[in-house]
Amino acid sequence: MQLQVKGKNLQVTDALFEHAERKLGKLSRILPPWDDATRVELELSVENTKSHGQDQVAEVTVRTKGPVLRVRERGPDMYNAIDQATHKLERQAAKYRDRRKRRRGARAQPPPPVPAEPSAPAPVDEGPMIVKSKRFPMEPMAAEDAALQLDLLNHDFYVFRSDETDNVSVIYRRRDGNYGLIAPDA
Repeated sequence: MQLQVKGKNLQVTDALFEHAERKLGKLSRILPPWDDATRVELELSVENTKSHGQDQVAEVTVRTKGPVLRVRERGPDMYNAIDQATHKLERQAAKYRDRRKRRRGARAQPPPPVPAEPSAPAPVDEGPMIVKSKRFPMEPMAAEDAALQLDLLNHDFYVFRSDETDNVSVIYRRRDGNYGLIAPDA
């Protein structure tokens, strides 16, 4: 496992690097052995916020052969932020490892016998499921109107039909408080 630590608006001390190396080194025990080419990037930064003053932020990106695991945690000090991020990453890595084991084990076993009578399908636990579905009419509107709707509904994103292109677009709230717009190519 390769660890790269970067500091944004702060100097990365040897003590911080060693703490991060010790904490993030635990991931090598959780990640599967075939992911030995794993790269871990840790970006440490200090953000000024209105509500908390200065927040210490640890953003970790783990690049494996499979998915990219990413966590962003903030804390009162950098050591606390690294600890919280490591804890979240361990849970994500364990979930990734278990999912790989289940899929690999399912391929190795012979298919189950087909029942003679039709029965209700057995529930499959393959991770996240769609638990709610929603339909609503989409009237064409401007992106500014969609941003207003987003604020009124107090949601993180809003799906709308653009009045300029007549395509479905998504407006979302960014971490910095501004808005982002996702629209398909025309």
